[in-house]
This record gives sequence, structure tokens and C-alpha cells, in this order.
Amino acid sequence: MQEISHYISIAAFMALIPAWIVFLGVFVVGRQPAAAPDRKRAPQSFAGIALQAVAVGVVWTFYRVPFSSPLVEGQHLLNIVFETLAILLMIGAIWFARSAVKELGKQFALQARLIECHELITTGVYGIVRHPIYTAFFAMMLATALVMSHWIALIVGVCLFLIGTRIRTASEDRLLNDAFGADFLAWKEKVPALVPFVKW
Repeated sequence: MQEISHYISIAAFMALIPAWIVFLGVFVVGRQPAAAPDRKRAPQSFAGIALQAVAVGVVWTFYRVPFSSPLVEGQHLLNIVFETLAILLMIGAIWFARSAVKELGKQFALQARLIECHELITTGVYGIVRHPIYTAFFAMMLATALVMSHWIALIVGVCLFLIGTRIRTASEDRLLNDAFGADFLAWKEKVPALVPFVKW
């Protein structure tokens, strides 16, 4: 069991690097020039971006020693489960990110904003969660932590990421509520913010 756990850990790490490259590439390749000038921005969302970036930095920086050791010491079967889950999270994150960027089209931007003639997107992955790009980033961060991080880094990373995401989603929800009113509230009531089937 220990040997299987070791090799799965190595395989998961080898999958992690290209998964991050493909994941980030989705945003570079899929980004389109804005269709119209900005109508309204939420600059406070940058605080959320900063916290999310710190969270990702934490899970990459504070890694386990030895490198391929289990997240929970001595629990090799549990490690196999975690590493397998991490690979599934990578695949899901890439799919979610690609689908979300495609649905948003020219409305996609790093900062929370509305453009002229902004549309409320509720189809595709936006019918599963309201903020699928953050869901995808969270999945990639969690996958990274499961593959290589110390358990303390996992906890700290998750807490920082969720706080940062809360800041960003609150900013975006305010913008959308101001712009779309009842349509946004109906969508918000039906679709969870970040995790499928979990109201948050």
C-alpha cells in the first residue's frame, strides 16, 4: 500500500504542473477584447484577488517533507483517495474554467465590473454555480494542497481563499443586483455561489 501511495503521489504531482499551465492558459487564450466600455467597476474586489493569490502561494510554498509523503502521516490508503480526488479536481477545474470563460465571452474581466449592454449570464456552468471561475480556482488550489502541501498550509490556504472569494462575490453580486434586480435575485435564490448544491 505504501508503494502504491508513493507512485500515485508522484503521478498526481506530474499531472499538477501541466494542469496549472492548461488552466491558466484557458484565461489567456479565451479572453476577448471588451465589447463595450465599462459602465461600473468594484475596485474593492482587488482585496479579494490579493487574498486568493496569497492562498495559492501558501499551498505551493509550504510543502510536505518528504515530498511524496501522505497528507496525513502514515495514512497511505487515505493518501491514495486524496491524490485521486486531486486529479479529478484538476480535470473539473479546467472544464469549469473553460466553460465559464466561453459563456462570459467579452464580458470576462479580472476585476468585478459591468460593461455597457451587460447581460446576466445564467446558462451553462452559470446554472450550476454563480461564480464558476472562482469554483475552478478553488478546485485547483485544493488539488495543489492535496498533492503537495502540509496539512496546516491546506487549512490556511482554504480559509484565505474563501475569505478572498467572499469579498469578490459580494462585490460582483452587488453590481449584478443593482443592474438586474429581480432577475438577479431569482437566479441567486436558485443557484449557489461557489460550491454546487451548497448555499453560501
